[in-house]
Amino acid sequence: MSGGGPLIVQSDKTLLLEVDHPDSQACRMAIAPFAELERSPEHVHTYRLTPLGLWNSRAAGHDAESVVDSLIKFSRYPVPHALLVDVAETMDRYGRLQLLNDPVHGLVLRGLDRIVLVEVAKSKKLAGMLGAKVDDDTILVHGSERGRLKQALLKLGWPAEDLAGYVDGEAHPIELREDGWTLRSYQQEAVDGFWAGGSGVVVLPCGAGKTLVGAAAMATAKATTLILVTNTVAGRQWKRELLARTTLTEDEIGEYSGERKEIRPVTIATYQVLTSRRGGAFTHLDLFGARDWGLVVYDEVHLLPAPIFRFTADLQARRRLGLTATLVREDGREGDVFSLIGPKRYDAPWKDIEAQGWIAPAECVEVRVTLTDTERMSYAVTEAEERYRVAATARTKLPVVKALVDKHPDEQVLVIGGFLDQLHELGEFLDAPIVQGSTTNKERERLFDAFRDGSLRTLVLSKVGNFSIDLPEAAVAVQVSGTFGSRQEEAQRLGRVLRPKGDGRQAHFYTVVSRDTIDTDYAAHRQRFLAEQGYAYKIVDADDVLGPPLPKID
Repeated sequence: MSGGGPLIVQSDKTLLLEVDHPDSQACRMAIAPFAELERSPEHVHTYRLTPLGLWNSRAAGHDAESVVDSLIKFSRYPVPHALLVDVAETMDRYGRLQLLNDPVHGLVLRGLDRIVLVEVAKSKKLAGMLGAKVDDDTILVHGSERGRLKQALLKLGWPAEDLAGYVDGEAHPIELREDGWTLRSYQQEAVDGFWAGGSGVVVLPCGAGKTLVGAAAMATAKATTLILVTNTVAGRQWKRELLARTTLTEDEIGEYSGERKEIRPVTIATYQVLTSRRGGAFTHLDLFGARDWGLVVYDEVHLLPAPIFRFTADLQARRRLGLTATLVREDGREGDVFSLIGPKRYDAPWKDIEAQGWIAPAECVEVRVTLTDTERMSYAVTEAEERYRVAATARTKLPVVKALVDKHPDEQVLVIGGFLDQLHELGEFLDAPIVQGSTTNKERERLFDAFRDGSLRTLVLSKVGNFSIDLPEAAVAVQVSGTFGSRQEEAQRLGRVLRPKGDGRQAHFYTVVSRDTIDTDYAAHRQRFLAEQGYAYKIVDADDVLGPPLPKID
């Protein structure tokens, strides 16, 4: 490609972006709010326009005119007229139906387009959710069906704009402390964007201070708050931040986990305890109704378990804030996040935050290793469903990982993987402790504290490393295996090393991959989200980069 703009807009709703074009970065920033990256090889990245992407963009305040202008501005060739019409009409579908709180009739579905209202009212998918017809443009909605109705309308292609408002909940005084810190400009914009909509999702890079956005939202709400987190360690990090950044006291913050069951004005609960069952029943979901919550915060909303979606459908009168580094969900339930938590209200590109100095610049390197003949034969004869495990856990990776750790003798290093046998092998090979699911919270916190104070330089992490772990000293991450081709996991793992370093030094993110196996295919898929954010992966050979040929381990 040469000359003209960096973008080719095609009638099948794919967008081709020439990476080496001088305007490629500006184009990427312009299309990121509404286009989804599908493939990211070296020279041309492929994006796709989807209804959900366009509706999220519309809910965040972008109109069809701005989307069309971006496509025309950066396109090398004339944009297909039919596509421009389709973009405008797709975005126009959002908000043709509105959920409102009528002072006389209560919750109603109102159609700004009467024919659309008639169409959806006849759908069997809405059976039992709608009540009597108030007038030609208004139908009663059963109060308990607000969330499920929004889910159903989204699937029908008519996403409703929820203007029904929220209860204030039980008031509780919360203020931000003003001793030596202020919200960064993007954090304040995120809070303002959320509050203007009343519910929705804020997307910020790992290390960019999502917890502070949550704290500021709480200070705005000044109400009892339920905070849902991935695990107990993450919950205690939230508690530490709230005690440091707000006027909340120890007695006002409760922990609801496997270890404690405290319900206080601000209660921090784990997804795990809420989704635990006894006799087939979810025994702890009464927590949702335990107080008159004014705000519910979903940390790492991209990991929200299915049972929490079901009960969130009943919480539509509560303000809901989702926090995440990526809205990518490998189960395809982004639509449920949109309809039940709320649309995306704020999204800051990772490279923007990096340019402002709030997260560290990072070098991403894929290190490819050549398996031994024995390992290759083992892979060749393995059943298809087990091939990834065999390739990802090849023992040939061990000396490569050690060489990478030794390459950074003055840095704090995290080694992250998904298979416990491999991690135990690595722990022994590197003489480093392991944190895994079965590690007690007390032992986790001891090891994390040792890592933070520098007495422990290398730490091996299982999937617990995918979640909210505050280890700002980590500057190097070595990924050896993962959850197949999970894009959100890749983003979370890179996020472990993005806390800004005091001297401004670069972070390093290595992925060790077995050549000529499905391991390389999954690695390419995992990298898609970060490629969209502007991170370029360099692929290197283990032997070339790490010195003389490394010893093979059979």
